[in-house]
Amino acid sequence: MMKSNPLHLKSLNHISFVCRSAEESINFYENVLGFVPIRRPGSFDFDGAWLFGFGVGIHLLQSEDPENMPKKTEINPKDNHISFQCESMGAVEKKLKEMEIDYVRAKVEEGGIEVDQLFFHDPDGFMIEICNCDSLPVIPLAGEVARACSRVNSLQMLQPRVKQVLQQ
Repeated sequence: MMKSNPLHLKSLNHISFVCRSAEESINFYENVLGFVPIRRPGSFDFDGAWLFGFGVGIHLLQSEDPENMPKKTEINPKDNHISFQCESMGAVEKKLKEMEIDYVRAKVEEGGIEVDQLFFHDPDGFMIEICNCDSLPVIPLAGEVARACSRVNSLQMLQPRVKQVLQQ
């Protein structure tokens, strides 16, 4: 039996981060992760930026007190993080090395299926995970339906929306 959707949610819209330097974070999310800057409402009375990619938005908010923001230095895979699936873990690891971004490697095994993970921080210490979890099935605890964690063709989803946003 499928659980109800009491709030009638449709999808994840965005994730918001308070940043020491919005400019430094824009650079990271654009040039490391491949997000595209998009128009942000002009009525906001605070600095920040909106980016879009892979079906989700990243909203960056400039801190009003950047010097006193705590910064995590230890990369702990058990900490809060956002995760992205990739096509090639080898290519991701090579690129992180080229960019001199520190990362931690981890592996998850379930029923003979292995998932590789790479964890690293954005400029403010927010953790990012890159994984190849496409083959890990998503199995509801109380149901019989199972599907792969495979990404919906994100390029097909991303391109029309980015074009639409960029044309505004």
